[in-house]
Amino acid sequence: MKPFAATLGLLSSLAIISAEAADIKTYDNFYQSQQLSTEKVRFNNQYQMKVVGNLFMPKNLAKDKQYPAIIVGHPMGAVKEQSSNLYTQKLAEQGFITLAIDLSFWGESEGSPRNAVLPDMYTEDFNAAADFLSALPQVDRDKIGVLGICGSGGFAISAAKIDPRLKAIATVSMYDMGAVTRNGYNHSRTLEQRKAMTAQASKQRNLEFTSGEPIFLDYLPEKLPEDADTVTRMYHSFYRTARGAHIPEGSSLEQTQNRTLSGEIKFLNFYPFNDIESISPRPLLFIAGSSAHSKEFSEQAYQKASEPKELFWVKDANHVDLYDRADLIPFDKLTDFFQRNL
Repeated sequence: MKPFAATLGLLSSLAIISAEAADIKTYDNFYQSQQLSTEKVRFNNQYQMKVVGNLFMPKNLAKDKQYPAIIVGHPMGAVKEQSSNLYTQKLAEQGFITLAIDLSFWGESEGSPRNAVLPDMYTEDFNAAADFLSALPQVDRDKIGVLGICGSGGFAISAAKIDPRLKAIATVSMYDMGAVTRNGYNHSRTLEQRKAMTAQASKQRNLEFTSGEPIFLDYLPEKLPEDADTVTRMYHSFYRTARGAHIPEGSSLEQTQNRTLSGEIKFLNFYPFNDIESISPRPLLFIAGSSAHSKEFSEQAYQKASEPKELFWVKDANHVDLYDRADLIPFDKLTDFFQRNL
């Protein structure tokens, strides 16, 4: 893990909002618990790609007992040090063994080219994390849960549909990366616009094949454009400021939170909510901000899922508030959900 102080050293090139404007005291992305032991772990998925995670355990674990465990996935395009570490530590403080993973092609996990979009592989990473936890002597392999944040909410659901070892499934600020790529927000993208997007992606593939170099979208630039929309401003306030900026070793600012259009287009074939009812009778908990632009995805998943299920609204929270706003994130709700179901 990179401490907050080290991260600040990277921010001379960032557009930093003032502490007053950010109300930074309410943000806690770089929280570091003194109650836990932390270990960097590495394990292979079924495609022999190395997945890297941060494993957290309470320091007071009894040596002769086994404990429930929770896998936590980061927002799409982020890394485990962004949002995931906060959730894993807060839950580990309640007696769980927790594992924050970097999805393949992101952070410290293997995968080339970097930042590649491959939702089936992301799903496999969650299943591989269950493999890893099941083999730990401290973990009760019959009590493994999963928590997906933002895009990882969809990947966690995708993993749970084919892996009954995942006994309890929770999502926070969930994105259906397939639906948002196909339809835009609130079904604002037309079929003709989608076709134009695929045509542009195909042209880009030709250019990338000829040059051998990926062409990134740069949809979250270092400096916030004056005419930026509210969603871009919201993401910029986390990923491009001291609040949440984290640049993995060997990466660059331009690479973080960035993808190619030729890669992004692969989400068109991703349908995580198809057959979501097959997860039942394992419980599902969907948490979203009542003011989140992304709340439609939690609503859609809830409508399609079978019981037991719950949709929990965090009043007045937007999408990114639930990444790191420790004063808003309903940790008690998550703790109760996993304690009852694991």
